[in-house]
Amino acid sequence: MPRLFTGLEIPADLAQRLSLLRGGIPGARWIDAENFHVTLRFIGDIDDRTADEVADALSRVRRREFDLQFSALDSFGTAKPHSVVARIATSRALSELQAEHERILQRIGLPPEGRKYTPHVTLARLRNTPHRDVAAYLAVRGGGLFAAAFHVTRFVLFSSKASTGGGPYVIEESYPLAEFVEARP
Repeated sequence: MPRLFTGLEIPADLAQRLSLLRGGIPGARWIDAENFHVTLRFIGDIDDRTADEVADALSRVRRREFDLQFSALDSFGTAKPHSVVARIATSRALSELQAEHERILQRIGLPPEGRKYTPHVTLARLRNTPHRDVAAYLAVRGGGLFAAAFHVTRFVLFSSKASTGGGPYVIEESYPLAEFVEARP
């Protein structure tokens, strides 16, 4: 039974820059650069027949390429921080692509995602990390990277093994987006 999710890959040069943010939080489990991604929709553990339906339905998505930009280094978890993330700036193209994935998966019969979509790249997972350690890390490392942008040319269907997070992730299918061509005067 595969565990699936849809997402966007992070270009290798940008993943390398993100990996330079590693360290400085005791007990953090840092994600390997090759596993950085932006999740569009977590699907979960499904049977092979449903996985085939998902792969087929996603092949009918028709969207244009677009650019994304990082907006901030942050942490998730209100009562207890559970991860350090690089947030993605608001993007209409990204929101529309994610919403289309949500609609497609619900049509197949999968339950709706219960959480609000917050695009990000998880850099580290935390367990019992004091707020002050996370705040100190964010204060020191919070600048610089976030002018970084990247161009999205495809989305992918990833599989993962049940684990404590962070991969390894395998690309099961890739779906190209239509090349953006500027209108000529």
